Amino acid sequence: MRKVLQKYGRRGFKMTPQRIAILEYLEGSDNHPSAEDIFRDVKKRYPTVSFATVYNTIEALKKRKEIVEITIDPERKHYEPNINPHHHIVCIICKKIGDVFADYSTALRLPAEVEQEFIATGNHVHFFGICKNCRS
Repeated sequence: MRKVLQKYGRRGFKMTPQRIAILEYLEGSDNHPSAEDIFRDVKKRYPTVSFATVYNTIEALKKRKEIVEITIDPERKHYEPNINPHHHIVCIICKKIGDVFADYSTALRLPAEVEQEFIATGNHVHFFGICKNCRS
């Protein structure tokens, strides 16, 4: 809790017990939770927390560029606390999302007609496959 308080408190982030629980859940998370996942977990410790509190905290974090919204799953948005550039792979069976820390910027070339129209400033590659658990 101390780490979360230091990190966000100094940035003028309003700290309530529910918000601290949300921030602790996200801190160091690599499971790409949805708002529903966060709500379900925090509600176990704070039964009075509302979904609006979770959603508003996510929105505040997005505005401050503390998390990234991932729209790789058409059924729901997921959130990524690791804001360093990277890509994702999704299991087509269980929808588990994994991180891919490889630089594909030099491997990918846009078609010439696109490069005439745009200057690329970044990329995000989505891979799809079957995770280890679903293969067994």
